[in-house]
Amino acid sequence: MEIVCSRCKAINRVPTERLQDGPVCGACKHPILPPEPVELTTDNFDAVIARSGLPVMVDFWAPWCGPCRSMAPMYAEAARQLHGRAVLAKVDTEAQPALAARFGIRSIPTLAIFRTGHEVAREAGARPAPEIVRWVTPYLE
Repeated sequence: MEIVCSRCKAINRVPTERLQDGPVCGACKHPILPPEPVELTTDNFDAVIARSGLPVMVDFWAPWCGPCRSMAPMYAEAARQLHGRAVLAKVDTEAQPALAARFGIRSIPTLAIFRTGHEVAREAGARPAPEIVRWVTPYLE
């Protein structure tokens, strides 16, 4: 399976059975599937979304947003639970307004699921970790 490193954008091939073993990037040596959400920017967004063999769930958020801040630990817990089965990422809409505009983000937090570069699902509003995991599960196959 191909996984893109969110730090250096290198494409890494990882055997499916090794996805939960903490693989590191062959180029920069950082974990390519950390058990916490990765930060996406305009620089790395398209590479990670388009080339990842796993579904990518993106939390569009802002630092001033109370519901976003309250959902952050729950999203991190969902990332731990989904480790090796999905890539969980965050986009700060204040720092990355072009990405927010590109995807028509009107309310935050908004969760979007991408498969092979295409958005397949979207929901707005804060969610607890079990609900986040339950919502993304059908897209893991």
